[in-house]
This record gives sequence, structure tokens and C-alpha cells, in this order.
Amino acid sequence: MKQPTEIRPAEGKLGVLLPGFGAVATTFVAGVEAFRQGLAEPIGSLTQMQTIRLGKRTDGRSPLIKDFVPLAGLDDLVFGAWDPIPEDGYQSALTAGVLQKEKHLDPIQDFLSSIKPMKAAFSTDYVKKLDGPNVKEGATKKDLAEQLREDIRRFREEHDCDRLVMVWCGSTEIYVRAGAVHESLEAFEKGMEENHEDIAPSQLYAYAALKEGVPYANGAPNLSADFKAFEELAAETGVPICGKDFKTGQTLMKTILAPGFKTRMLGISGWFSTNILGNRDGEVLDDPASFKTKEVSKLSVLETILQPDMYPTLYKDLYHKVRINYYPPRGDNKEGWDNIDIFGWMGYPMQIKVDFLCRDSILAAPIVLDLALFLDLASRCGFGGIQEWLSFYFKSPQTAPGLYPEHDIFIQHWKLKNTLRWIMGEDEITHLGTEYYQD
Repeated sequence: MKQPTEIRPAEGKLGVLLPGFGAVATTFVAGVEAFRQGLAEPIGSLTQMQTIRLGKRTDGRSPLIKDFVPLAGLDDLVFGAWDPIPEDGYQSALTAGVLQKEKHLDPIQDFLSSIKPMKAAFSTDYVKKLDGPNVKEGATKKDLAEQLREDIRRFREEHDCDRLVMVWCGSTEIYVRAGAVHESLEAFEKGMEENHEDIAPSQLYAYAALKEGVPYANGAPNLSADFKAFEELAAETGVPICGKDFKTGQTLMKTILAPGFKTRMLGISGWFSTNILGNRDGEVLDDPASFKTKEVSKLSVLETILQPDMYPTLYKDLYHKVRINYYPPRGDNKEGWDNIDIFGWMGYPMQIKVDFLCRDSILAAPIVLDLALFLDLASRCGFGGIQEWLSFYFKSPQTAPGLYPEHDIFIQHWKLKNTLRWIMGEDEITHLGTEYYQD
């Protein structure tokens, strides 16, 4: 990734395409419209609310990120979606039950009702607990992918979009490993024509996005754009891609707590995590095949942060267990409970218990906004391929082949801000601070 000599201006409309128009997507869209109408604040969004320090602490330069880098404005965003359930944005938001009807949905009902999902490329073979009639038909998966490409082109034209981004907000698909069909673009396109079973619908969306020059992010843990064929295609075509699985509830807490334990050289013998949630995501994850996909993503975080091979005394025998349970009465208000067994000086044991009563889509919605704006920025900077500086937002960051992902949220945050400084030609911040004590 070369430092940009010129950044294309954020002029015109930015279309945000959302495969999956359930709780996360409708909460995101409703939130943006509420901000535009002055009905709410974009809490949780770095692009809208966070500052960035420039130069020395004594310089007193800390503009908002949105005032520092040339991001698209919220008034320039337009939204499109696909979903197997044909409910419009207002009805889907009511079904999701995340936002209050009278306070937050009714004032923007006309706007939400105007967004109707396009027919989805969807199969119950990959999401067994979900079904609906708003589904595309095609003899092959290549046919479906070409229909998605046509949807993208039509949306761009009908809404007069200057640029597009795509953020997968759909349900978690069954666990699929990258195989021979994912090794090259030629193999993948042949696999689509032959309806290869390891090509899931989310991969068709990613393919359509990359072929149409649309930056792509994946909010779920399933294999989507994180394999060799698509990484090479993204690099060759100059289209930004990034990680997968939004870092929201329990894993967010792990990436905050685990770096602290490691920094203090405190050992961990066990970390038991369980979740209950009752939204569509919880129902989908009630299927063991979909849960396997999520489990792999959630389990990978601690090992990478703690580096047990480097610190065997502290972490080599860590027992890490993750459970997700579908519990309809809780709705979107997920509860993540953690029991952490740690040990300190001379091996003496201690315990920490965390009960995070979170709102899953409330935590995810600002991630969708930030990714849409940052991916668009990356595209206008001429950055193609993997954008590791966006690891901050994911449970499974995408990296160059052979490079382990960085999961420490504080290192990720530092990397993101330094990338923004670098893009704009400002000095990167090291926090060394020696300049304040020199004669």
C-alpha cells in the first residue's frame, strides 16, 4: 500500500449495499436517518465522534476524524439491500425489535418503508434456520452471481451513485473451509458453473462486488472474501477488502481484557464464555453447522493475543470454551457471561466474572457506518486488496498470507489512527514522548 499522492474527493452519492436486511442493517439505516434528521447522536462511531491527535500533545491539535480525513458525508449515503424476507425497512425493523417504535421508527417510517430488499441469492443449505420467498432463481451459482452484478449496476444507475460499498449483514452460514475451488479465480468461476457445494451465497455477493469494483466487508464469520482467489482479485482490480465478523459483544470484551492481563504478565488457566440471545442471529446459530463457523472465529482471538508459544508458563494450558444459546425472550438484547480464572505471583489463583448485558445490533450498527466510510476512503486513496488497518472492527482480521492477525484492540486502534495520519501526510504518533524532556 503506497502513500496516496492524491485522494479523490468524496463527491456525489455513496451507495451502501447490504446483503441481509434484518436487525443489524435496519438499525444501521434507521440510525443514519435519525442522525440526519437530528433525532439521535451517532454514538459508537469513530468516524463521527472520535478525535485524532496530530503532532505533539502541547500542539493542541485534535480534530474530529471526520474533519481530518475526507470522508463521505452522512447526507450523501443511500441504501440498498437484499434479503430472502421481503419486508421493507420499517417492517423489518419492527420485526427485529431493536429500536423503539414510537420514539425512533415512526418518525422515519416513510424513509424506512421506501427501502425494499432485492431478491436474495440465498439457500437453506447454508443457513438452515432461515427461509423466505424473496429469493433469486438460477440454474447455476454463476447465474445468481451475474444477477447480483446486474442488481449492483441497476442500483448505481437508479440512485445516481458516484461510488458504492458493500457490507455483509446477513446471517452466519455453515462452516466451509477454503479448498481447491477457492485457490484461483478460474477455479472459482468454474465451481460456480458446476454449483460447487463449497461456494456459499455470501461468496457470490463478494464476487459480484469485486467484479463491479465495489469495496467489500463481511460482518459474519463465514468464508466470504478471505481466500486466495478473491484476495488476488481484489489486489489486481484495486478493490479494498477487509476482515470478517463484527467485533461487538463478548469478543469486544475479550480484546479489551486479554491485552491487560498479558501486559501485566498475569496467567490465565481458563476462560469460559456463554451467550444467550433471541434474535434472528441467535436462531441461526442454534444450528450446529452455523455455530461451528462462529465458534472458530470467537476462539481464535485469545490465542493470538496471548501468544502461548511465547509465554508458555502463563498461557500454554489455557482452557477456552465458548457457548451460544438461542433464548427467544431476550430478543436482540444479548447477554454474554464470562468466567475467567487467572493466576498471579507464585501461582496464586484469582477469578474475574463479567456479565455484559449488551444490545447486539446497537454495537454493530456504528461498525457498519465506519466500515462503509473507511472503505470508500480507501478506494478513493487507490488502496486495493486487504486493508489490515481496519482490523479494529473484526473478530477475524484479514492479513497478508503468512502473517498472523493482530487482535489486541489497542494496537488495532493505534494502527487505524496512524494509518489516517499517514494518509494525510501527518507524523505518526509513537507515544515515545522524549521530545518533551530534551533540552
